[in-house]
Amino acid sequence: MLVNVEQGAVNPSVGTLLRLSDALGVGLPALVEPPAPATVMLTRRGDGAVLWSGELGGRGVLVGGTKPPDVVELWDWTLAAGERHDSEAHAAGTEELLEVQEGAIVVEVGGREYELDTGDALTFSGEAAHAYCNPHDLPARFSLAVFEPGVGVSGRNGALR
Repeated sequence: MLVNVEQGAVNPSVGTLLRLSDALGVGLPALVEPPAPATVMLTRRGDGAVLWSGELGGRGVLVGGTKPPDVVELWDWTLAAGERHDSEAHAAGTEELLEVQEGAIVVEVGGREYELDTGDALTFSGEAAHAYCNPHDLPARFSLAVFEPGVGVSGRNGALR
C-alpha cells in the first residue's frame, strides 16, 4: 500500500493514513501538513487537508493538530443531506469532542444514537466504531477534536479510524 501511495496510484483512506502515522510515531497532521520550523502553526481558511470526501459533497478537513506523543486533531466536518461517515475504532484512550456548528446530526456510538442540533456538543470514547450521520434535508457542519494519547509509543493499540 505504501508503494502505491508513494507512486500516486491510490488515495489512502483516513484509516490507512492513521495506521501509517502511528507506525512512524508521528501524528496524522505531520503526514499531511507542510513542515514548519516555528512553534506556531497557522492554517488559513481553505488550507486544511481534506482527508474525507463524501459521495454527496461532504468533507472531513483536518485543520490542525499537535505533535506526539499526545496528539490533538482539530477537524471541520460537513455532511450533506442524507450523508454518513462510518469510523473504525481508534486506539485505546482516544477521546472525541464535537460541536454542531450548523444544522443537525446523529452520532452513533456503542449501539446508541445521539441527536444533536446546532450548538449541541458530545464527548465520547473513540475506542468503539462510531458514525456521524445527517438524516436531514439540509447540510450540517460540525467541529471535531480528537485526542490520541501515546501516538508512536510501542504497545499502543493499532485500531484506528
